[in-house]
Amino acid sequence: MRVKLLAYTQNAEAICAAAGKSCYSERSSMELVDAPNPGKVLGKIVGMGHHSVIEHAVFTFSIEGVSRSLTHQLVRHRVASFSQQSQRYVSMGKPTYVIPKTVEADPELKKEFERTMSEIWASYNRLVEKIPPEDARYVLPNACTTNITITMNARELIHFFSLRCCNRAQWEIREMADEMLRQCKEVYPVIFKGAGPPCVKGACPEGKLTCGAPRVEFRD
Repeated sequence: MRVKLLAYTQNAEAICAAAGKSCYSERSSMELVDAPNPGKVLGKIVGMGHHSVIEHAVFTFSIEGVSRSLTHQLVRHRVASFSQQSQRYVSMGKPTYVIPKTVEADPELKKEFERTMSEIWASYNRLVEKIPPEDARYVLPNACTTNITITMNARELIHFFSLRCCNRAQWEIREMADEMLRQCKEVYPVIFKGAGPPCVKGACPEGKLTCGAPRVEFRD
């Protein structure tokens, strides 16, 4: 898996702070955007629970080498834009797939897993000689790797991190979300202060399903 923050709103703290201040001012955001200490102002606004202002900050990630199983979960997050590698137009002739860690840890299971993948791709390559790739791809597994570009605003990212950085999230999407959050905090620590699973800020909402192991590494 490779995760890279390709682009993000420049001067986002100042823009979001100005947007927030403009709600309570006779002046417009264009007049307020150069005000001093935007991080402090924004931290106060967000700390009061006014998260709509951080929707003005947008982040684009390139994600490489993740499974189709991951992206099936990812696209459930509707307040986002996705551009995914097409199995209709990109050759899938070479076996590329993600092996779950539980399989990797057991030599016998790994052997069986790899044998199954080999058989699937052999079947795919036979099929694609006779039918269109868009039909041959039906035999490909959830483990098949893919690349995807993701764009979300900061508010949706924080919601995404609250769900997918949780220990109860599926391990692969959790690893991706953890790395996305790490890169977001590098560029805008004020916006993403306190971001992560709910246990970062308080009690776990999972009730009896709680993992019992708060992710303290995300606490600011």
